[in-house]
Amino acid sequence: TEKTLRQWTLANVLSAALAFALDLTPAERALILALGLLVLAAELINTAVEEVVDHICPGPDPRAKKAKDCGSACVALAAIAAGVAWLVVLLG
Repeated sequence: TEKTLRQWTLANVLSAALAFALDLTPAERALILALGLLVLAAELINTAVEEVVDHICPGPDPRAKKAKDCGSACVALAAIAAGVAWLVVLLG
């Protein structure tokens, strides 16, 4: 949703600011920034899936639920990847 996209955007801005504030290598910084953008891309795809599913299937349907769940899982996996990258960069 738009609210969630705004939240991920804020998290991404904070993450990018931290990536530039810390003494990271260019590769580490690039990884953090790229994964942050991947989270935003996943959220946009998830929003698109939800909008299309709601338009095509306004009532409850197990296939619609599965499509929405997969979109949400995509965002979650991207966010986990970004978090793991931060942990690896910070902890070495």
